Amino acid sequence: MNTYHQGNLPRLLLVEDDMTSQGFFQFVLESLPAKVDIADSCASALRLAQAGTYDMWLLDVNLPDGNGANLLRILRERHPRTVALAHTADTSQEIQRTLQQAGFQETLVKPISRDALLKSVRRALAKSAVKADGEVAEAALDWDESAAMNALNGQQAHVRALRELFLSELPSTRDAVSHALEEHDDKTLHAQLHKLQASCGFVGASRLAYAVRQLNHDPASMQARQQFGSAVSALLR
Repeated sequence: MNTYHQGNLPRLLLVEDDMTSQGFFQFVLESLPAKVDIADSCASALRLAQAGTYDMWLLDVNLPDGNGANLLRILRERHPRTVALAHTADTSQEIQRTLQQAGFQETLVKPISRDALLKSVRRALAKSAVKADGEVAEAALDWDESAAMNALNGQQAHVRALRELFLSELPSTRDAVSHALEEHDDKTLHAQLHKLQASCGFVGASRLAYAVRQLNHDPASMQARQQFGSAVSALLR
């Protein structure tokens, strides 16, 4: 299932000098779907980065005029929050550690399968969204009175009654979500989060609704899990 709609596609910068690898990456990345700009050197990558912003950089480790780690350092001077993936044919653990220390979120080892590439890119985009929107999550209201009143046709008594029911069920829902995460039970997890998302909308639990969306999008994200736990705790205080 595609996460993004046409017209709101993630924009990716692919830096790769080998034409065959370049073609493979472009074909797969555009199937996300995504908008993909291509550079074959550090110099061309910097020109593209100066002309616009990207949701992600995918940087080859070895380039004709430099290396991926140095390129990332320069790019981050202007865009410190952009997520970056490295790709290389080097399978050594040393290069993996070096690239992680340089600031890459993940290193892709070539040749890489289509499914593995898509999984890594989607995971990175999701984590980037959680990180970039973290301030939004913290600023969201625990209880959004306007949203709840709109959902229940301005009936304050109904809002109070539904919130009481919501809060009585929230601990068991939280425990079910935690158990599903521990057991890697994606089917149960998404079912629980789907129901909780709807309930949040009815009672105006805006902060928790945001946290549910993030966790549903990337269950492996520790930040998304922490945001979910904090949002639940805030309502149960």
